[in-house]
Amino acid sequence: METTRHFVATVYVVNDGAVALHDHDKLGMWLPPGGHIDRDELPHEAARREVREEIGREIDLIAPREGIASPTVESIPQPQHFLLEDIDVHSGDVGHQHIDFVFYGQVDSREIDPDPGEAGPKAWEWFDTAALQAARDRLEPDVIEIGQRAIEAVERDSG
Repeated sequence: METTRHFVATVYVVNDGAVALHDHDKLGMWLPPGGHIDRDELPHEAARREVREEIGREIDLIAPREGIASPTVESIPQPQHFLLEDIDVHSGDVGHQHIDFVFYGQVDSREIDPDPGEAGPKAWEWFDTAALQAARDRLEPDVIEIGQRAIEAVERDSG
């Protein structure tokens, strides 16, 4: 079986020491905002767009940018993590994977105002570090770990 791979961008959105996650209907798991990178987008642009669409906020990404440049090269904001995720697995064969550019960022409010067609505000919850730990029965281990790292990074960046 051939494996199909798509590029996606995910953002762990932090406000006041907590990260926003929603119960993703299609995948059956709790996840931060994210989605496929459009053909004309760079990963950090897709990350910002997904946050605007899914929670209705502008985000300040914590994404280092190297100082490498030339007439034909430009440094772009870097993700905090670069992950390969199995999405569609049948009888041990992986049919679909996501190559995920994972960013951290901060928003100025916990108000959720998604675009039409996106998960509504009631699908979202804000998890602080203790709530992430307490939700081990419903959150994937990587979501807990990255959520905690995002909270710590935003606190360091803001302090």
